[in-house]
Amino acid sequence: MIVGDWDYPKMVYNSLKNEFNIDTVIVDHGESKFKFLNRRIKRLGVFRVIGQLLFKLIALTYIKLSSKERIKEILIQNNIKEVPIDKDKIIETTSINSKDGHNILKELNPDIVIIVTTRILSKKTLELTKAKFINIHSGITPIYRGLHGAYWSLINKDKANCGVTVHLVDEGIDTGGILYQDTITDVLTPNDNFMTYTMLQLAKALPLLKKAIKDIQTNSIKIQEAPNSAGKELFYHPTLWFYAFHRLFRGVK
Repeated sequence: MIVGDWDYPKMVYNSLKNEFNIDTVIVDHGESKFKFLNRRIKRLGVFRVIGQLLFKLIALTYIKLSSKERIKEILIQNNIKEVPIDKDKIIETTSINSKDGHNILKELNPDIVIIVTTRILSKKTLELTKAKFINIHSGITPIYRGLHGAYWSLINKDKANCGVTVHLVDEGIDTGGILYQDTITDVLTPNDNFMTYTMLQLAKALPLLKKAIKDIQTNSIKIQEAPNSAGKELFYHPTLWFYAFHRLFRGVK
């Protein structure tokens, strides 16, 4: 596994470890906040990035606090655990795309690599081994690439594509071959919101991820046809004012 350093990868790890032999978990600590913000400003502009930061600082703080019980309920219902990754499995790197990261990956020479909330892997990284790289994406690709696909599908009144994708990883952003997809519309409740959508997506994705791993092990991968969409748009965090407007006047939480 190649993972980011937060709770979501822990949940994926603990859901897989009893069924599969996870040899190593490479923790990629990601780029600095300064580099991240500078790159995001170049892409989206200062005004929009300020709005996103205000959303994370104000709205997301409130959403997290008000969602604790619902998140706990989802995790219990789906037997998802937040316990730490076994320390003896962890190797740390500043970047999987660096020389250090490449050396780690070449030495391990894995058959399957699960990617969980980490940076975009370079073409060189993906070509270091013959491994199949698999990712859980919180959205239906290629329609909702980027971040928070469930939220944006609800904003777009597109419940048919409010879901999750398990896909092969290529050097693009959520553009790899689709292995499995499912929706979360059947489990959405009035108590769900920006934070809990992600947990519902994870609960739907984990069984699909297990199927994908078994498909690779038995050499029976089947790439699904992508939904009819150009998939050119990338989605990010909403701004504070965008989120507030749609929550107050459209009820999208």
